[in-house]
Amino acid sequence: MLRERIDGDAGYLSELRHDIHRCPELMYEEVQTSGRVQKELTLAGVEFKSGLAKGTGVLGYLPATQPGGRTIALRADMDALPIHEETGLPYSSEVAGKMHACGHDGHTTILVGVARALAQEAERPNDVLFVFQPAEEGGAGGKAMCDDGVLDGSVLGSKVDMIYGLHGWPEEGVGEIRWRVGPMMAATNQFVITVKGQGGHAAAPHTTADPVIAAAQIVTALQSIASRNVDPLDSIVVSVTSVHGGTAFNVIPETCELKGTMRTLLPETRVLGKERIFAIAGGISAAMGCTVEIEWREGYPVTANDAVATANVRRVATDVVGESAVAELGAPVMGGEDFSFYGLHVPAAFYFVGLRPEGVDSIPSVHTPRFDFNDAVIPDCVEIMCRLALDTKS
Repeated sequence: MLRERIDGDAGYLSELRHDIHRCPELMYEEVQTSGRVQKELTLAGVEFKSGLAKGTGVLGYLPATQPGGRTIALRADMDALPIHEETGLPYSSEVAGKMHACGHDGHTTILVGVARALAQEAERPNDVLFVFQPAEEGGAGGKAMCDDGVLDGSVLGSKVDMIYGLHGWPEEGVGEIRWRVGPMMAATNQFVITVKGQGGHAAAPHTTADPVIAAAQIVTALQSIASRNVDPLDSIVVSVTSVHGGTAFNVIPETCELKGTMRTLLPETRVLGKERIFAIAGGISAAMGCTVEIEWREGYPVTANDAVATANVRRVATDVVGESAVAELGAPVMGGEDFSFYGLHVPAAFYFVGLRPEGVDSIPSVHTPRFDFNDAVIPDCVEIMCRLALDTKS
């Protein structure tokens, strides 16, 4: 039985997750993690291609045992974050200033568990691809994997028909599954606004064009985009997260730099938001006697879930964890996720898995120094992914 094999592997996978957790690696530096994945695939008898996505990406492949099926891809991200761990766990990060603060150690372990379980399955109606990608945390590793051909059959197997991915979610109870058709997570963009003025003595501001004053007004005015330019039923978040200007108490600087992000759910809102940021920054700077330069960085697309693929997740997850544990996510999340790049090429479904233990009101969130993935969800997650890979109903 599939579940018996998975349950028998639970201890092994927990230890694997702890090993990966101890040795976090940042985006495109996942050499040790990639090597461990390759070792595990070799032990499981799974064919793979390494060296993808600038060097650390791995694509595993299990062929169907019978002709006529589809090709199903399953994805896990492997990179960590530049955060110093404060969990105090016995398997805490052994690398100062780096930790698995977003659960990618758990995601990678789950996909290894799926490969181990499916390799022992006597009948596999579908070809299965295991996508172990680097650099989700800002490096667009998903795009790099797509560019290298992991979905089009040029690396291993044949063209992918459907792809699935998951993410551990501290806000939901342990083992609960949350799905959503359409936009699940936001598109992201980054900006750097450099306001250039005329510096001078702080005692004589009338002889200057103060870029700090202009920058301060830009920060405030950017918030009007959400409140005055975008439909209240739509979503946009513009956040200025860094302000830097000047080096002394008594000197008005020549420049002031603002950094931040814009997050949207609709493509037309993404275009509008960019236009308004440029117009507001330019207009305010000009009114203050300053000039402005804006560096705009295209981020991740919207993570949009295909209706059929999401229905498969709902059906399979319900069979595994029960109807009461599977529900629609109340609203999209405004964080970004580079699983979105896969969905630009093939039908895709991304879903959340609850991590919060029973009887606990809250646990540390992702991207914080006290976050840790919950090993208790690994067996259910492995089984859901296995059954999605074996599914023949749609």
